[in-house]
Amino acid sequence: MKVLYRLWKGELALQTVFWNWAVLGGLLINVASSLLFLTLITADQTTLAFIFGYGFSVPYNVFVSIGVWRSAGRFPGDRRWADMARIATVVGMVLLSVT
Repeated sequence: MKVLYRLWKGELALQTVFWNWAVLGGLLINVASSLLFLTLITADQTTLAFIFGYGFSVPYNVFVSIGVWRSAGRFPGDRRWADMARIATVVGMVLLSVT
């Protein structure tokens, strides 16, 4: 739980938050929730499909996007890298959340 708190506060290194949590974790969570969504839709469980399909991915995407945003604010290096991480994460998470 401590790592989640540190992620939320932006206390983790930007590289770790971006690559491990946003890119890798985002892909895993969103692919898994999409597969669950498709499985439930195929079984005519439309309501459950929307609850479980978006109930995991959207909160994760918002949580990690905030973590990346805050970590980027503390990034000691070139601001362009921090800004690119923010943009890539927000755009990527929005795309993963709506598709």
